[in-house]
Amino acid sequence: MLQANIEQLEIEISQRIIKFYNDKLGKSPSKIICHFFDTEIVISLENSVTQAEKTLLRGGYANLAEQVRLYLDKIIKLELKSLIEEIIGKPVFDLVTKTNLATGRTGIIVVLNPLPELCNPESIPKTNVNNLAE
Repeated sequence: MLQANIEQLEIEISQRIIKFYNDKLGKSPSKIICHFFDTEIVISLENSVTQAEKTLLRGGYANLAEQVRLYLDKIIKLELKSLIEEIIGKPVFDLVTKTNLATGRTGIIVVLNPLPELCNPESIPKTNVNNLAE
C-alpha cells in the first residue's frame, strides 16, 4: 500500500465525514476543516445542527435539544471512530466530540497512537505543551 500524504488524508476524512453526517443525521455540514496536529486530528464542522435540534431550540426546549445532541454524538461516536480508523489504517486511541447548538459548530478531536505511515510526516505541526502551561 502506498503511503498517503497529510493533505490527502485530510481531504478524504473531510469528504467521508460530510457523507457520514448526511447519512446518519440527515444534515451535511456546510464547511469542514480537518488538520493533523502532532498526534491528533482536529476537525471543525460548521452548520452541523439538525433541523430537529433547531426546532427544539426555537420552541424553547434548549435542554431537550442539548440532550438530543448528546445522545446523537454518543450513538455515532463508535461509527465515526471506525470510519477514521478505516481511512488512516491505524487505531484511534480516543475521540472527543462536542457540538455548540448556539453556533451550530461541532468540534472533533481524534487522538492517534501511533500515527499512520505518511510520506510527508514532517508537514504535521508540532507543539510543545510544556510551553503552553507556563
